[in-house]
Amino acid sequence: MKIRVNRDVLADAVAWAARILPSRPVVPVLSGLLLEAGEELTLSAFDYDVSARAMIDAEVVEEGRVLIPGRLLAEISRSLPADDVEIVTEGPEAVLTCGSAEFGLITMPVEDFPTLPVMPPSIGAIGGGVFASAVGQVAPAASRDDTLPMLTGIRVDIEGESVAMAATDRYRIAARDFAWRPAGPDIAVSAMVPARVLVEVAKSLRGGEVSVAMGDGVAGFESVGRSTTVRLLDEQFIDYRARLTADWSIRADVAVAPFVGAIKRVALVAERNTAIRLSFSQGQVLIQAGGGDIGRGAEVVPCELTGDDIQIAFQSQFLLDGLTGIEGELARINMESPTRPALIQDVPGDAQPVFRYLVMSLRQT
Repeated sequence: MKIRVNRDVLADAVAWAARILPSRPVVPVLSGLLLEAGEELTLSAFDYDVSARAMIDAEVVEEGRVLIPGRLLAEISRSLPADDVEIVTEGPEAVLTCGSAEFGLITMPVEDFPTLPVMPPSIGAIGGGVFASAVGQVAPAASRDDTLPMLTGIRVDIEGESVAMAATDRYRIAARDFAWRPAGPDIAVSAMVPARVLVEVAKSLRGGEVSVAMGDGVAGFESVGRSTTVRLLDEQFIDYRARLTADWSIRADVAVAPFVGAIKRVALVAERNTAIRLSFSQGQVLIQAGGGDIGRGAEVVPCELTGDDIQIAFQSQFLLDGLTGIEGELARINMESPTRPALIQDVPGDAQPVFRYLVMSLRQT
């Protein structure tokens, strides 16, 4: 194999594909990036659960395939001088030359690299910005505890032109609804996609339109020459919609930016896993924390309260995750009592809220 490629293009594609490489691969070849030179250069990574494939333009002098240690190639690629990169296979080495820099990288056996999954059929497409926004709102509520795989995923329900995403770690539920362009009018799919994969996909593909594919136990996402497949989780999930609908006797509308800023400041004196206390009254909310060995903090922010005064407490990061998911200037906090969960949502006006976030309250001390 012999190719010449732009340094920035190569570094960007290698970094994107290498992001899924396992830190502790089951077999050594899974730490490699597969480079295939044909009409263009394709870079592939696979860990049996997630695959990544990037296609870039390159001058292909001699076609071929080579498997190179991926993390090392990523580090080298981003440190190269601003010049074209030439990669040539010579015996057991892939020789990488850029300007006056030269690296001889020991290759891995290509024949041992597993076959990547085939991309399933596309079922529709959505703008990368909307996709990234929805994933960013929902993903913080997914659990990081791998002993409960169902809670580490994002539930995706697709019906016609509507998509609903939801995640929960048992202490909060985040849900987002949005419209998309289905491949057909009768599309109806439900799937559990690992949250960490969706987050990576959303970050990397937000610049263009994202094609969504679904197959037997596999989901695929593709945009501007880059594609990812992922093995789906068990479809079992809670009936989250029923928990997001209730008659709330108290609601507070508050400007998001000053409220978030005040919570972050007051939380500086909150000890780990202690509560942020909110006291809602007519015209204002008093934010308090601390009172232990570190100190205490308090700040008042204006709000519009409907219903009785209420004092309620939350874990600070859980509260912030919900508020930062609000895309508008105002957030509505729906409450019933100090011991019941609260629902954070957009201030809907005449439309239905597109983002909802249910968070457990904490016992106040």
